[in-house]
Amino acid sequence: MTKYLISFPSAAMVVPAEELESVAAAAHAVVQEAKDAGVWVFGGGIDESVPPVLVDADGAAREGTYPQTAQLEGGYSVLELPSHDAAREWAAKIAAACRCAQEVRAFQYDPAS
Repeated sequence: MTKYLISFPSAAMVVPAEELESVAAAAHAVVQEAKDAGVWVFGGGIDESVPPVLVDADGAAREGTYPQTAQLEGGYSVLELPSHDAAREWAAKIAAACRCAQEVRAFQYDPAS
């Protein structure tokens, strides 16, 4: 089976404050459904209050990131699924819960792992 990244940027999720609790409950319900189905691998939101750090091969670290990933934020789910169609079905469930479109990407298969 293939692992799929289902994600959205923070700016895509525009929810009135009074609806945040119901959106969170809906999102947690989808996560539980994925866990119950045995397809949940990992998920969560990027903590945007913690700045990114680049770490070199020698262990030297500095605040910052690659320019093309400076806007890496939002919510992410990794599911292990039998097909791209199944990933799209789960993305639709997450989109309904979070009230914003979801991006679906497949991880490459690594035969050594």
